[in-house]
Amino acid sequence: MTSDAGTNTHEKRTEDAPEGSDAPLLHLVFGGRVKDPSTLDFQSLEDIDIVGIFPNYASARHAWQSAAHRTVDDAMTKYVIVHLHRLLDPDHEDG
Repeated sequence: MTSDAGTNTHEKRTEDAPEGSDAPLLHLVFGGRVKDPSTLDFQSLEDIDIVGIFPNYASARHAWQSAAHRTVDDAMTKYVIVHLHRLLDPDHEDG
C-alpha cells in the first residue's frame, strides 16, 4: 500500500508556485518497510529509501508512483509524499 501524506491519493492535484512567483513548492518522496501497513511506523530508519526532493507536486507524484510501482508486491513497503513547503511556510496558501 502506498500513501501520499497530507493529500488524498484519489484526488488529482497539481501544486505549483503561485502565479508571478518562481519559488518551487518543495516535496519530499521517501519510503520503506513499515511495521503495519495502516501506519507510517517504519521498521528501520536506516533503511529508508529517500527518492528525492521535487519542485512541485506533479513531479513528486510521478516519482512516488514509480517507487510504489517497484514495490507493489510487498504490502509492507510504503512510499509517501511530504509537502515540505507546508512545513517550511505553514501560512502559505497552495491553492
